[in-house]
Amino acid sequence: MTSLEQRIEETRRSINRRIVGHIRNGTSDLADGAMRNSVAVYTDPARHAAERQKLFRETPVVACLSADLPSAGSFRTFDETGVPIVVVRGRDGEVRAFLNICTHRGARLVREAEGQARLFTCWFHGWSFANDGKLAAAPERERFCDAVDERDHLIPVPAAERHGLVFVQATPESAMDIDAHLGDFGPQLELLRLDTAQRVKAGVLPVKANWKYALDTYGEGYHFAALHKQTLAPNFRNDITVYDRYGPHHRVSFVSRDMEAWLDKPEGEWGKGVALGGIHYIFPNTVLFAGSVSPGKAYYTTFRHFPGEQVGETVTHKTIYAPRGVWDEAYRKEVEAAYDATAFVVETEDYVVAAEGWRNLAAMPPGSTVVYGRQEVALQNQHRAIAAAIGMPLPEVGPVREAAE
Repeated sequence: MTSLEQRIEETRRSINRRIVGHIRNGTSDLADGAMRNSVAVYTDPARHAAERQKLFRETPVVACLSADLPSAGSFRTFDETGVPIVVVRGRDGEVRAFLNICTHRGARLVREAEGQARLFTCWFHGWSFANDGKLAAAPERERFCDAVDERDHLIPVPAAERHGLVFVQATPESAMDIDAHLGDFGPQLELLRLDTAQRVKAGVLPVKANWKYALDTYGEGYHFAALHKQTLAPNFRNDITVYDRYGPHHRVSFVSRDMEAWLDKPEGEWGKGVALGGIHYIFPNTVLFAGSVSPGKAYYTTFRHFPGEQVGETVTHKTIYAPRGVWDEAYRKEVEAAYDATAFVVETEDYVVAAEGWRNLAAMPPGSTVVYGRQEVALQNQHRAIAAAIGMPLPEVGPVREAAE
């Protein structure tokens, strides 16, 4: 067993022991107390503008998985932050990102969503650029009177690849320290072995709600019994959470009902073949769900939440991956069905209530609040981290109530 495999097994066993302990004792990982938050956090246009700038242009965000750039010359466009970007894998295997802008007259350079190319040629005047960003050709170059020079290479933006994930920071000439950003969460992401994944299906889930309201749903299972009566509640408990915080990031492990049988089994039989499931939240906007709406199934699904220009607009980019690749057509169909099942739950339940709830928040009087219980510990820390990152403290709403002794 390799050192990585040992770490995976140790982490799996540790989480499983905590799950069994909670099932046996009727407990859960909880916050120290309840927390009130101002409704304005979800509705204030000024805060929304600060988040779009600080979190989505000045912070590393997940553009895709390494599997989405499988070989030299692979590229994907990335417009979700509001900045046109193309992400490419060079001949040397390195991932780079550039503004998707032809430096001749500002036209959009790469118009396909993804593909394979040695050169990118602008459809406006035919200027061509290598996938390392260097200007390769400019028709009738002699008529530019030697004005074409190194300033006309593509404009780079910071990009980095870690643990099977590709990160981009959508501001040219900014500094990005991806290892500092991930901190202690990096080694946890490594355990997922995302570099072996294969993309199967992708789509877009829009919702008329603030991006944080949409994101909140992914951090707690408290709503399973009420909102997901027919979809998740038959398979998952809503009263137990295993929560691990890593700076602004976190992992939330939910408890499936078939885990209750572990109480009568030796530890070696707990969750065989199921490793490190649950929600992995990569600050500020990415949820990586390792699992399925059907317990025991292992898929990787990314939900990348991007705010629209308006405070009540969000687009979630959803992609599902086969963790160790697709080995036959039957398995591909299984993964596609898992995508459809999860999308159904999100679109017909989570995002319906998100749109309704956000409209209601916008109608509430100034000074109104929402409240997060102790079981919503991920939401509490998530909102504090977002507020700290944009330099706008959460509004004062009164003291936090801690749990009674």
